Amino acid sequence: MHALSNADLHCHSKVSDGTLEPEAVATRAHANGVELWALTDHDEVGGQARALAAAGRLGMHYLTGCEISVTFAGRVVHIVGLGFDHEDAALVQGLRETRGGRGERAREMAEGLAKVGIKDAYEGALKYVGNPELISRTHFARFLVDAGHCQDVPDVFRRFLTEGKPGFVPHRWARLADAVRWVTQAGGVAVIAHPGRYDFTPTEEYALITEFMAHGGRGIEVVTGSHTAAEAAKYTETALEFGLLASRGSDFHSPDESHTDLGKLPALSGRLTPVWDALRERIIPPPH
Repeated sequence: MHALSNADLHCHSKVSDGTLEPEAVATRAHANGVELWALTDHDEVGGQARALAAAGRLGMHYLTGCEISVTFAGRVVHIVGLGFDHEDAALVQGLRETRGGRGERAREMAEGLAKVGIKDAYEGALKYVGNPELISRTHFARFLVDAGHCQDVPDVFRRFLTEGKPGFVPHRWARLADAVRWVTQAGGVAVIAHPGRYDFTPTEEYALITEFMAHGGRGIEVVTGSHTAAEAAKYTETALEFGLLASRGSDFHSPDESHTDLGKLPALSGRLTPVWDALRERIIPPPH
């Protein structure tokens, strides 16, 4: 297999909180020159068979993927799993339990919004959901924008859906140890997603990385849609310091909302070991 220079290993479809079906995400990735692709829906592997089939039809190499929500140091951190068996029973069950709290949380969010005069937000948000088990703040945000309550999605989060605001309800996610174990025991590699987004102190970030590695985590996203060039440079050094594999992914959700389109990221530094090098045996090539 030749070197896969354009890998996009972090994106979402309608199976979680993206706006496109898995096949449409695959088509967009291929059109943008992606050679190695992974669909990484939140806490859900239900789109994997469709994504794999679409990648094969388009001639792309494929890695199974998922983005798992965990609670660490009182904050939500995301762990991307890559190259695992997407039918592994422990992984599938763990993700099902992680998703389980979302419906109840969504109803509580709607109650909070009703108290400030925004009625029927739960029903409104449901219209934007591909998978009702995965109703999230993003779906509420799309409803509030389209219903004219807010100018755009960031406006919604600022006014209604962050801590201390009327529609904010915390969710208890998976534990870091569990998420890493589900991925690794299913044959994959666990990766810390977009580390620049968590606003951790250096001490907290060190704790996250060392605990993650202690549980068997092996990778970190260096180049991703929400990272600035300075953050990509910083996490290049972090990956080298800790001996972590480097990942690259746009975190694409929607043509209208995402910072960065599929396949349009800068390259990883040549000093790094790409995560796909460690997953060579797990990459599914297109059928000949």
